Amino acid sequence: MKIIRSVDELRAYCNSERAAGHSIGLVPTMGALHDGHLSLVTKARGDNDIVVVSVFVNPTQFNNPEDLRTYPRTEEADCRLLESARVDAVFVPAVEEIYPEPDIRVFDLGPVAEVMEGKMRPGHFNGVAQIVSKLFAMVMPDRAYFGEKDFQQIAVIRRMVELERFQIEIVSCPICRESDGLALSSRNVRLTPQGREAAPSIHRVLSESIGYARDHSVKETANYVIDRINGTEGLETEYYMIVDGYTCQPIEDWDETDYPVGCVTVYAGDVRLIDNIKYQN
Repeated sequence: MKIIRSVDELRAYCNSERAAGHSIGLVPTMGALHDGHLSLVTKARGDNDIVVVSVFVNPTQFNNPEDLRTYPRTEEADCRLLESARVDAVFVPAVEEIYPEPDIRVFDLGPVAEVMEGKMRPGHFNGVAQIVSKLFAMVMPDRAYFGEKDFQQIAVIRRMVELERFQIEIVSCPICRESDGLALSSRNVRLTPQGREAAPSIHRVLSESIGYARDHSVKETANYVIDRINGTEGLETEYYMIVDGYTCQPIEDWDETDYPVGCVTVYAGDVRLIDNIKYQN
């Protein structure tokens, strides 16, 4: 496995592989890798000749400086995991390599980026679009892989691809969970013992709400989820929205879409966790 730290070397490597007729799959990550990331690598490995993984904690997508400071960084362990997963190249750049000068681009991401995470974390999705567009331009992969835990992010990236006219297939992959249902996340390592004990209630309540939704309205279902999660000691819901899964816009009636998805953000202590659930229509 090649460890690449410069943009020039990454471009040269990918150009060489493409010239040899090899397809390239890209898995963008911020490191602190877990089995959820490895599931993306496995999918990419099956779909492509070459798999490139980026490991970069992108400062422009953090609107909270403390969250950026405390985000886990485990480069050595990440590289060992990626090598065991048969990744061909890992791109581990310094911030100065990616941003030799400030990125002042502002993307017209539209309504998909204005609700939920976009509302709660101003500037977050523009930062995501900045780094992902940079990586796409460097690697020019055939396919790029993202986990569905970051459901809204995938919709935003699809919008960015449309804006920038990238010829790249965006592949969304199912959420990976612990045995007790907690969605795998790099932030889980920051949970206190009490927070870790409480956090599986998020997925449990979301799963229970599927049955509840069959006989209740969208609003009643949303209130049910919020009340049940908030009723768990140590958990506090920031928002729960049931949206059209294509546009990420909130719905008021189940008949408004054939793809209703419930998206939630919950604080377990000071750790911010996200999850989602698909409803049958």
